Amino acid sequence: MFAIRTTIGQEKNTAEMINSRIESRDLPIKALLVPQDIRGYIFIEADGKSAVERARSGVKHAKGLIERKVSLKEIEELMEPKPTISGMEKGDIVELTGGPFKGERGRIIRIEDTKEEATIELFEATVPIPVTVRGDRVRVVERKREEEE
Repeated sequence: MFAIRTTIGQEKNTAEMINSRIESRDLPIKALLVPQDIRGYIFIEADGKSAVERARSGVKHAKGLIERKVSLKEIEELMEPKPTISGMEKGDIVELTGGPFKGERGRIIRIEDTKEEATIELFEATVPIPVTVRGDRVRVVERKREEEE
């Protein structure tokens, strides 16, 4: 596995350009990985460094090849997408980061793990209306406090 530095935010475009170059030149490259969690890098599985260099040379946003090889164990956790609602619990105070209620705060009243959605009761609403949003549209502001007995 080899790592290529890219312009932040251009990882997907860079991977697509490299992929088209791999196909057109029939280079011996096995896989391309663009992890969501690491910005500014893409990973390429190939037999040798020269094939990776030929694939990335001249590609606009591919800045350089990292000299050391990356082991599969180091990036194994990046291959499995994490659920967007992981770490959220019923009772947490959250802020909406997208959609029509962007910037509003509320409390989680229900979590749908299978759909990766959270139902939130907004604080600023005149009438408490539950709003269901995708997990990637909320950010936890404050964790639920444990009840002291």
